[in-house]
Amino acid sequence: GKGKTQHYLLLAESRRTGHYSVQNRARNAPGKPPYHRCNSQDSLDELAMDDYWTEVENITLSGEGDAEPQEEVQLKVPDEGEQEEAWLTEAGLATLFDESASDPEDMMGLLSTLTRTQAAAVEKRVEKLQQTLRKRNKQHQVPDVRDIFKLPGTPESKVSLPLVPVSEPETDINLEVSFSDQALSYKEGSKGSSEALTDADDKLPNFKLSRDKTGLTKVGDLSPHDMKKVHRLVLIEMTALFDTAGIDLKAHKAVKLKVKESGLFGVPLAALLEQDQRRQPGTKVPIILQRLISHIEDEGLDTEGLLRIPGAAIRVKAVCVELEGKFYEGLFPWESLKQHDAASLLKLFIRELPHPLLTVKYLSAFIAVLRLPTKKQQLQALNLLVLLLPESSRDTLKALMEFFQRVIDHKEQNKMTLNNVAVVMAPNIFMFKGFRNKISEQQEFSLATETANIVRLLIRYQNLLWTIPKFIMNQVRKQNTENQKKMSKDRAMMKLLKKMAYEREKHEKQEKPLSEVDSSSQGFIRVQAPQFSKVSMAVQLTEELQASDVLSRFLKERCLDEETYMKDLLELNPSAEWFIKCIQR
Repeated sequence: GKGKTQHYLLLAESRRTGHYSVQNRARNAPGKPPYHRCNSQDSLDELAMDDYWTEVENITLSGEGDAEPQEEVQLKVPDEGEQEEAWLTEAGLATLFDESASDPEDMMGLLSTLTRTQAAAVEKRVEKLQQTLRKRNKQHQVPDVRDIFKLPGTPESKVSLPLVPVSEPETDINLEVSFSDQALSYKEGSKGSSEALTDADDKLPNFKLSRDKTGLTKVGDLSPHDMKKVHRLVLIEMTALFDTAGIDLKAHKAVKLKVKESGLFGVPLAALLEQDQRRQPGTKVPIILQRLISHIEDEGLDTEGLLRIPGAAIRVKAVCVELEGKFYEGLFPWESLKQHDAASLLKLFIRELPHPLLTVKYLSAFIAVLRLPTKKQQLQALNLLVLLLPESSRDTLKALMEFFQRVIDHKEQNKMTLNNVAVVMAPNIFMFKGFRNKISEQQEFSLATETANIVRLLIRYQNLLWTIPKFIMNQVRKQNTENQKKMSKDRAMMKLLKKMAYEREKHEKQEKPLSEVDSSSQGFIRVQAPQFSKVSMAVQLTEELQASDVLSRFLKERCLDEETYMKDLLELNPSAEWFIKCIQR
């Protein structure tokens, strides 16, 4: 149908191989397509889009004459049922189709926190998986969806959060109520009218986050253990939000490519950061990208056409080669690097990543954001998608958005407004290697306005998008509370077992070797942590237990917002412990 065609604008399907195959193919005319511009509500002005097609032409020309052809990017089409299994696994619900996959009690703790729309999203995926397994005649028991949210000894019910207040200003972002529940309330209360979307920089709504005395939680404020729970809940919430608008998201997998394992350009982001962290521990953004940004800023952000005017293509290629050989040795002559060349190198770095900065998995979801009915829902979806990105992509994207905003702050001098920066950077962020193959020019034109608008929103609202919604935090707290109750019961049981074992040993006449005596604690070890208030803890050994799991028993941290009111937070989390320590940002 039309919706499906629109959803796959980025991707061209190969029926023979079952893969999306994307190759680098030059247009007959690499400039803008010869289609009349429509008066779409999401269209940018004609002059701004001219800059987009000029940038596409510059990208095409910069790739001509390369010694080695770029390897095509292939995206695997999920098999029937594979999509749902992957989704349930990522959401921490693999036990619903594989009893050996995870702790069922942990899964039930997660399910008990879900809102009505989140629960509906889970039910929908389980139902689709059930249908697929029936078609395969697979003898596997997937639980009935009516039983999933029915806890033992409790009536069948789902968590229901309060409806959105009718008087809430449209510019406020409510972080206390599930976004998908808000969207459902909007859908049920609307009469089919849609808000007018405007393009001018000053016409984008001045959205603000609703604050309370417990403060805001930003990405990086939580421990890795809690961020894992956040990721699962955000995935479910994001899917539920798109479900309310009838948008069926398809996550794709990139077929493994042969990529460079070292160097600067064309290296996977995670691998590049790993090599940088060996030189500078704690590095979150590639050092080469940081250095390019600082060089551009050192030259001054008042330069007219910054980011828009390209450097000399031949010179940029030569500098790229020189950087590869001299950067880490500190021998590169930065004083000779021209500012426009540095800007071109920054864009080249983004384009040369083996996979898109926004990831193959979520690229289509980012584009689908504009199909949501209101700007507020689009912003909420972007917030969730940013939280779902791998840490390396999320931190690098944040560094870029902050840099773009600093460029825009000098728009009176450099003539680079929000629209100008967005249309110039959109093809660099979304045009992964060879994406233009097998899509029509009309589709490419539609993509141009869509991707430019997504970059506009990312830059304009970056101060909101890296925030963890309070309703997600409340769900994490509820899970942690349930886990603490379970741990208390486990500790009581452990003490009883140890006492029974001790009593049994006292009456045993047969002596045991020392090695057996040492292991008589029934597979438990005691971990000492004198620097914490919880100085020691007995931990049961299992085949899956890792050192990080032991550490997470001691540390479930949140870095507090400086405007947090401590008394209010203590009432919300009375079992919390407080300490001060230095964190490298």
